[in-house]
Amino acid sequence: MRKILMAGVAFAALNVASAQAADLAARPYTKAPIAPAVVGYNWSGFYAGVMGGYGWSDRVSVGGLTTSSSDLQGGFGGGQIGYNWQAPGSQWVWGLEVDAAGSDIKYSETGFIGIFPVSLEDKVRSFGSVTGRIGFTTGPALFYAKGGYAWADNRISLTVLGLNYTESKVLSGWTVGAGVEYMFAPNWSVKGEYMYADYGTSTYLTGVVAGGVDLGATTHTVKGGINYHFQ
Repeated sequence: MRKILMAGVAFAALNVASAQAADLAARPYTKAPIAPAVVGYNWSGFYAGVMGGYGWSDRVSVGGLTTSSSDLQGGFGGGQIGYNWQAPGSQWVWGLEVDAAGSDIKYSETGFIGIFPVSLEDKVRSFGSVTGRIGFTTGPALFYAKGGYAWADNRISLTVLGLNYTESKVLSGWTVGAGVEYMFAPNWSVKGEYMYADYGTSTYLTGVVAGGVDLGATTHTVKGGINYHFQ
């Protein structure tokens, strides 16, 4: 009797398993939908950071004579603050930025007037700008152009017969350039940038040379930097 009962139970279990297998086979297999990962990059808000780079002269004007020169060159380092606007759903970004840097961009020369040694140094001690910029985002990258007001603290140092004469002036001009910024982590971005600046012409050495000497220069700078975004 026990054998007959066990056989009946096994037969019933086999029929249930077969029915379930047939039911599963009749259903088409579909994968559960997976929502695509969406990463948003919001450039709106205030930011601040540090930067550094290298600069050189492009055109030097002395007393009305203009020549191409890259003798005025050197490094610099400083920082920037700014604000970006980006409309929801838009890839366009508008912004304002203020930057300033201490500089070692300079040129020096030593020679003789007759038998007397003379040395001259022209040094951009610091410079900065106030610019507007417009950019276009693609993923975490922001490609932008910028331009606006530029200033530079330029110093001329002249030594003749052991006597030193130094004159510093803050020059005003304009600047324009472009760059790319990359959001590599939440609130953090790195950037690379090129700028061209023209600081105009000013008169130096009026206390040494009759009528003074007019000096003017344009510069190129390349820089890298990192920003923190307060979002």
